[in-house]
Amino acid sequence: MAITVHQSFSFSKRTTLRMGGDALAEVVFTHADDCEQLPELLASLGGEPLVIGRGSNLLAKDGELPFVIINPAVTTDPVCVEETDDTVTVHVGAGFRLPRFLNWCATRGYSGLEGLAGVPGTVGGAVAMNAGSYGCEVVDCLESVEVFEKSIGTVVFKKTDVVLQYRHFSIPTVNDQPVILSSAFTLQKTDPQKIKKVIDDNLTRKKATQPVSAHSAGCVFKNPAEGVSAGKLLDQCGFKGKIHGGVAFSPLHANFLININNGTSKEAFELLHMAQNTVLEQTGYSLELEVKVIG
Repeated sequence: MAITVHQSFSFSKRTTLRMGGDALAEVVFTHADDCEQLPELLASLGGEPLVIGRGSNLLAKDGELPFVIINPAVTTDPVCVEETDDTVTVHVGAGFRLPRFLNWCATRGYSGLEGLAGVPGTVGGAVAMNAGSYGCEVVDCLESVEVFEKSIGTVVFKKTDVVLQYRHFSIPTVNDQPVILSSAFTLQKTDPQKIKKVIDDNLTRKKATQPVSAHSAGCVFKNPAEGVSAGKLLDQCGFKGKIHGGVAFSPLHANFLININNGTSKEAFELLHMAQNTVLEQTGYSLELEVKVIG
């Protein structure tokens, strides 16, 4: 067991957008038992605790930010903990990379999460945002989640005990932000080749329509209404491919903000506000940020 502390840690190193100011520190732990040391350590560091995995859905402001990043790098390998003729329940650490987990499931013929192919980040991050893609969401297969919170310690919550909504995860009985340590998913047994084909097809579609290799935080705005695409509204209003300083809306998909040339958060927020104002003025729709703002 060990905890590593990085002082004055830049958000540009912990987010897929590669931008943002400096946190007071980053605390990295690799075993669930390390959490017992967190309250005392965080008290000594000061600042507000902020749990981050791979930072694939975050936009941090510039400058000095009063946060201590908590990185739960618990990469416990997937393991089957329960099995029936048709289903299997798999337990996996929060720090395990999501693409690697999907490949692990596909190889064994465990179906249910393959729609998330192409979503970056960790399993814990996917749970924390109830990640979704191509009609698949984490909530569809989640069985339980193990979390740490200083007032209750380490506890396992069933899916029925948590709130999972569109890009939202919370636990009604826990006030502070919990640290997700691991999760269990109930998956369907099927032909591995069928799962791999779905993953390959989804990846091909994403590569053709989304900037999967760019420095991006995924879709930056939520769809404003059922059947109304934020990306199409942005495209309609002329923001597809629009550049502002070192940031831009992707020429592949207008709802993807990308860092093209050492962009700053200031430039990013200016472009986002410009888009929100224009879309509201021209279409009447108000665009709400899907990306989480830090600072």
